[in-house]
Amino acid sequence: MAETPALDNNPLVELGEYIAASLTLSSHEIIRGELILTCARETLVPLLTFLRDEPRCKFQQLMDICGADYPNKVDRLCVVYNLLSLKHNQRIRVKVWTNEETPVPSVVDVYPTAGWFERETWDMYGVFFTGNPDLRRILTDYGFDGHPLRKDFPLTGYVEMRYDPEQQRVVYEPVKLTQGFRKFDFLSPWEGSPDMIYNLPGDEKAALNDNFEKRMG
Repeated sequence: MAETPALDNNPLVELGEYIAASLTLSSHEIIRGELILTCARETLVPLLTFLRDEPRCKFQQLMDICGADYPNKVDRLCVVYNLLSLKHNQRIRVKVWTNEETPVPSVVDVYPTAGWFERETWDMYGVFFTGNPDLRRILTDYGFDGHPLRKDFPLTGYVEMRYDPEQQRVVYEPVKLTQGFRKFDFLSPWEGSPDMIYNLPGDEKAALNDNFEKRMG
């Protein structure tokens, strides 16, 4: 009798097949030892509810919600949910795709801790979550324009906030690069040391070779 491959005995493989047989998924796969489920936006809440309550799952802890941006895709924004089951000592990842205009349903009724995670994803990527009771920016300034973790977010041209002690109020100003761009040649950081007795890459810039030869006689 042929030996069963180790992958077939992986409990995450069995769990993925069980979930796929119970609910409608876009895909389920094992990548680098992790079970990843991808679903449509309209099935997100039923899927996470199933993962939380089903005895074979019991993923009762939402560890994080994060995002990723793939500008070349039609649905460029990927929202990622990382779940933990203490009962079964397992982790699982759920992905849902959307674009700049199409909202994703909030999961605060499934995992109350999702509120702040969704705020961060909205702030950084611009994913709007319908049903979130307090969807405000959480990391950037009030009145900030744009979503900084999108790949096409410009590095200059926006405004920054500071407190002006003379006006005694918060003011908005164009972002200024107070230090000019610096150019590094990645050579020796020890150049110019008067006590050097060894040549290192970059020493030629300080013309230490002549001093070295004089000291060595």
